[in-house]
Amino acid sequence: MNIDLTAVFEKSPFGYIGYVEELPGANTQGETLEETKSNLVEAVQLVLESNRQLAEEENKGKEIIKEIFGLVTA
Repeated sequence: MNIDLTAVFEKSPFGYIGYVEELPGANTQGETLEETKSNLVEAVQLVLESNRQLAEEENKGKEIIKEIFGLVTA
C-alpha cells in the first residue's frame, strides 16, 4: 500500500515553514529547507504517536480488534 502525502514548504523571513496537507497538526519550521524537511518527518511521527495515544485512552475498557493497517515510509 502506498499513500502519497503532500509536503508544502513556504519561504518566510526566518527560514521556511513546512506542513503536510493531509495530516493536520504536522507542521514545523527551520532555518534551511533541509532542516525543515527533517523537522517535518519528526513532526509527522509525533502527530501519529500522539493520535495513537489518544485512541488508546479513548478505547480503554472497550472490546476492540486491532490489526496492522499499513506501513508509511519516509
